[in-house]
Amino acid sequence: MNLILELANYIGIIAFAISGSMKGIKKGMDLLGVLVLGFSTALGGGITADILLGIKPPTNLVYLPYPLTALIASFLTFLFYKIFANVGKPLLYADAIGLGAFTASGASLAYSIDPSPLLVIMIGTITAVGGGVIRDILSNEVPVILTREFYATAVIIGSGIYFLLRYEGESNYYDIIISFLITTVLRIIAMKLKWELPKVINT
Repeated sequence: MNLILELANYIGIIAFAISGSMKGIKKGMDLLGVLVLGFSTALGGGITADILLGIKPPTNLVYLPYPLTALIASFLTFLFYKIFANVGKPLLYADAIGLGAFTASGASLAYSIDPSPLLVIMIGTITAVGGGVIRDILSNEVPVILTREFYATAVIIGSGIYFLLRYEGESNYYDIIISFLITTVLRIIAMKLKWELPKVINT
């Protein structure tokens, strides 16, 4: 795997683990609950994608550096909650980087199994946002991606771009890097400009 993408993956795992752990702490969960939520947020999307693709056992459960990173980040968040509570924008940017990395890696994996545009976009999206959906469900909340923010949309666009670039020929890692960058940049711009998709306002 490309070194840049691997580094971004770790950034994403850490950012998502912190995000899930913070949610667990705010919900009053104990240490086990916080670890479960942090782990699920960081790795749940990749595990779900692997299951859908027939990869057994899922990579996130057998490649130990990934689950260890998620658990350590979750545990440290539990110990130093007050410090992480004051880390706002840096964590959001790390989340955006992780989103881009998971989008590119998920889309790449799906294409290597079957070059179907729907499969590539769906698996890229599930890999990137699936953990956040699991986090919100376990927290008894409506998943954020269904209610606000330009989040999953950036992932769908990034996955689609990966498919178009890869469809043109053999992978040379430029397709992965471009998908990663576009998803990340779109997410950062959306945060800065407060982009949201249209919705019906009940009056």
